[in-house]
Amino acid sequence: MEKIWLKSYSAGVPAEIDVSALRSIASYLDEAVALYADRDAFVSGSTGVAITYAELDGLSRRVAAYFQSVLRLPKGTRVALMMPNLLQYPVCLFGLLRAGYVVVNVNPMYTPRELEHQLRDSGAEAMVIVDMFAHTLAKVIDRTAVRHVVVTGLADMMPWPKRVLGNFLVRKVKRLVPPYELPGSVSYSDMLSRGACAVFTPVDIKPQDLAFLQYTGGTTGVSKGAMLTHLNVLANARQGQAWSDPFLDKSETLVSITAIPLYHVFALGSCLGFVGMGGTNVLVADPRNIPAFVKVLSQHRFVSLPAVNTLFNGLVNDPDFAKIDFSKLRFAIGGGAAVQRPVAERWQQITGAPLVEGYGLTECSPTVTVNPLDVKAFNGSIGLPLPSTEVSIRDAEGRELAPGEAGELCVRGPQVMQGYWNRPGETAAVMTEDGFLRTGDVAVMDHNGFFKLVDRLKDMILVSGFNVYPNEIEEVVMMHPDVLEVAAVGKPSQGSGELVKLYVVKKTPTLTEEIILKHCRENLTAYKMPREIDFLAELPKSNVGKILRRELRERA
Repeated sequence: MEKIWLKSYSAGVPAEIDVSALRSIASYLDEAVALYADRDAFVSGSTGVAITYAELDGLSRRVAAYFQSVLRLPKGTRVALMMPNLLQYPVCLFGLLRAGYVVVNVNPMYTPRELEHQLRDSGAEAMVIVDMFAHTLAKVIDRTAVRHVVVTGLADMMPWPKRVLGNFLVRKVKRLVPPYELPGSVSYSDMLSRGACAVFTPVDIKPQDLAFLQYTGGTTGVSKGAMLTHLNVLANARQGQAWSDPFLDKSETLVSITAIPLYHVFALGSCLGFVGMGGTNVLVADPRNIPAFVKVLSQHRFVSLPAVNTLFNGLVNDPDFAKIDFSKLRFAIGGGAAVQRPVAERWQQITGAPLVEGYGLTECSPTVTVNPLDVKAFNGSIGLPLPSTEVSIRDAEGRELAPGEAGELCVRGPQVMQGYWNRPGETAAVMTEDGFLRTGDVAVMDHNGFFKLVDRLKDMILVSGFNVYPNEIEEVVMMHPDVLEVAAVGKPSQGSGELVKLYVVKKTPTLTEEIILKHCRENLTAYKMPREIDFLAELPKSNVGKILRRELRERA
């Protein structure tokens, strides 16, 4: 497909990045430390504790030395990380990566069944886990290859005596740590102490070496590990930097709010991008507590806030959000799920900065497209392909479609994964012969190169032979001022094959089914009309705030 999108690039954004200059995440950190040693690299949003790039360098070297010299694990060993957005995460992340290990990110909210699957599938031999979730690991560890466990407390990066008091409150007063038994496990502080006395020997890490097994449901089937190399992840970080360079003043420290969990590839990619620019990542462990999150935001003059639509929606509906100083805000990027126009417009009205929608997936490390950062208003598109990225819209037979025609979005570029871990069949199913990744998403490109995501193939509702896309229905319903959240799913129907069913969270108690239906009749053609509406106190969401349509389909 001709790269007609290049004509719509912002001034100063290159068509390509220099992939040959990328080496490893270890050398990437070394360069950041050399340039920005005294700057704060990470800040805990809840405690205010910060670590500089120099401190991150020292602490991560201790982690590397412990796993390398004390545990004697060879390069390439898979090591799992299971914690929320704590300072311990980047310390362990960079320590493991600079020693040549493969990081397996784990959702702390996993059930024992889900955790066992990921540990067994990845073959992880070691793990760092926060104590609040250690009981989950204790239930399954004997059925996995994990033999080395480091347990950390929520307050382990706080200075003494606050560290002792904080962990005591969590464990004994609030009783947030269920009892567990993990014989042979060591504490986070013991790991750092023993690592300080051990020797770390730098290893030869090549760009094509694996850096992450990032688990995803993918386009089909059971959760599987996307194999992301150092080059994949660094390329995407550099692509993001190239996109934002014309809009940032690098003479000052750039602050980004990291509210999406770092074990999620969206946050991980954004975090690494700011590390390369000497930025400060403010870590938010629980963004779903909107009042507490707003308080954190009020303490920082931030330039960037990557998040998902539900989080932006929660913020704009908080009365204190509008009181924040947005003078430094350059862009808020929405990903993970479709950004809804009413949310984007309300965001820009309050902050004065556009809510810029992008698109990505785990298999692409993750970003594929994003809107220009000088866009004046929400345009309903997922933007333009990043530098060095090719996007092709294809039909079911693999034929490329012309602008204006909807088909499957396919991607080729340096950020595309190497495949699924130990799953050659599933890898072959999503990779085309000419090296494009089939995303399973339906999109259309206009004549200026902007892409619009229509919907997931699997989420599409088929009503009497007509394709109905939930994103369109949800955006229409969200236009009503009394609706807080909505999800549209398909429900089997004898008469039409499927019907549109809505799940709605009210903003005001006076909202009724008839009010919603009247609003929909004014904005939707007949076959797209919802036939059933259920009101819920809240919608089921993933840890990053994605609405779980699958659960709602099962309920329907």
